[in-house]
Amino acid sequence: MLVIYTSPGCASCRKAKQWLKDHHIDYTEKNIFSTILNEKEIKFLLERSENGTDDIISKRSKIIKESGIDIDSMSVNQLIRFIQDNPSILKRPIVINEKSLMIGYDDEEIGVFVPARLRGLTRRVCSECPDYLTCAKIREA
Repeated sequence: MLVIYTSPGCASCRKAKQWLKDHHIDYTEKNIFSTILNEKEIKFLLERSENGTDDIISKRSKIIKESGIDIDSMSVNQLIRFIQDNPSILKRPIVINEKSLMIGYDDEEIGVFVPARLRGLTRRVCSECPDYLTCAKIREA
């Protein structure tokens, strides 16, 4: 299942959602301000991040700058609680499934969320078509 963590007014979030819609990829959207992320979700995000907190937390966020909080000195439980209490510290969008994680929006990187079977079909036959779903249906027929 593909999940995209967003916030209102986030231009990169809108781009990511539009790209997923344009490519017929189902996703679940979670607004980080209206949905409290549970401990399991936050741990999953941290485990999937190559660089831990640096990947998903904006150290330039207002709350971190003004309070002088050192994220790196927190225990995992403290960090989880801090994220739950201050979701604005998360970079956005965060797009994640069982295999891939993307922070922010990148035109090329987001392609990893197209199912491998569809990518394979279109790569074999069509090198320029951006519509994996339509291309795959045509190729299968």
